[in-house]
Amino acid sequence: MRVLMLSWEYPPVVVGGLARHVHALARHLAKDGHEVTVLCRHVAGTDAETHPTTNRMAEGVRIIRVAEDPMHVTFERDLVAWTLSMGHAMTRAGTELLRTWRPEVVHAHDWLVTHPAIALAEAARVPLVGTLHATEAGRHSGWLSHPLNQQVHSVEWWLANRADALITCSQAMRREVAQLFEIEADGITVIHNGIEERGWQVPADEIAKARATHSTGGAPLLLYFGRLEWEKGVQDLLAALPAIRRRHPGTRLVVAGKGRHLEELVEQSRRLRLVRAVDFVGHLSDRELRAVLAAADAVVLPSRYEPFGIVALEAAAARRPLVASTAGGLGEVVVHGETGLAFTPGDVNGIADAVDAVLADGGAAGERALAAQSRLAADFDWTRIAAATARVYQRTRLGEPPVLGRPKIATGNAFEP
Repeated sequence: MRVLMLSWEYPPVVVGGLARHVHALARHLAKDGHEVTVLCRHVAGTDAETHPTTNRMAEGVRIIRVAEDPMHVTFERDLVAWTLSMGHAMTRAGTELLRTWRPEVVHAHDWLVTHPAIALAEAARVPLVGTLHATEAGRHSGWLSHPLNQQVHSVEWWLANRADALITCSQAMRREVAQLFEIEADGITVIHNGIEERGWQVPADEIAKARATHSTGGAPLLLYFGRLEWEKGVQDLLAALPAIRRRHPGTRLVVAGKGRHLEELVEQSRRLRLVRAVDFVGHLSDRELRAVLAAADAVVLPSRYEPFGIVALEAAAARRPLVASTAGGLGEVVVHGETGLAFTPGDVNGIADAVDAVLADGGAAGERALAAQSRLAADFDWTRIAAATARVYQRTRLGEPPVLGRPKIATGNAFEP
């Protein structure tokens, strides 16, 4: 099939797990013989002079990167205006593409590409498939209190109700999307995220270097990696660390990643007198991350909200013991007592107890890590994921575009009756 994908991030433009998802999906679809074009963007803060629109083939996929419009807006300060400006650039580039190439399906990844995806699907008169990777209500525990939250939610609602087919990455997300956007859960296809096939073996000297850098004297070493946002729950892990260190003296934590919550987390570590126990290392290259992963005694994922949890798959691929909350899709990825240890989101004592169990019995933790690694090929293989996505494309039929008004915005918690 001829597939046009739209995504606001695609490597090397990486913000979170979405870039890795679209990159892997596009490549595996192309490998299976589908003709895939990805419409995406250059890095933020550039313009048509520094980064003009490009149209190139890479890894079997045609990648069209649009230049930013001259309008002086920024992602951090003017999110909705910035998104609309990006969408306008994508629509222009997509319209030019349709002069010589016509897709059989348009696939929109998340709310930020809703406007251009709908416009291009209707211009090409082909079905629109949407994947919702997260929701604004979910990220804010059901509260849509500010105008920006309401604006984002309304665009998500529009994509969910306009698409001819919907995909979510977990059963938890399917239930969430069905409830929030008032659609039938039976009409939503669940296709899990996957894990890339790459070497996770790390030379012994690199492991030793990572261990010496972050934990001297053989003290236990914990690792969190991912975005630094409130919903990722790193604040709960920091709150649990004093109790962990009382049970396992000298325990240290590496926090790898970037995000808006960084300064608050650094300040929290100061208040808890953990400055010397926590290393905030920012974004790590793949090689650096693999080395720290291999050196860690446990990977802790304390999310309060998590549609899926690709980082859990990466920890499993590296065969590291997992401690994770049961938030959303994490509860489907990490099976308590079998492939890791789990705790209720936000449960600081639960984090401390689970980490204590891993550090106290390394043999059992290693067996769970092996079970998690063994499960990857069966449940999270990109070849199977791409094939399942292609089946959604093939069975989706073009419907009459519905006439939609504005959605009602919950005045209380969107997840409560």
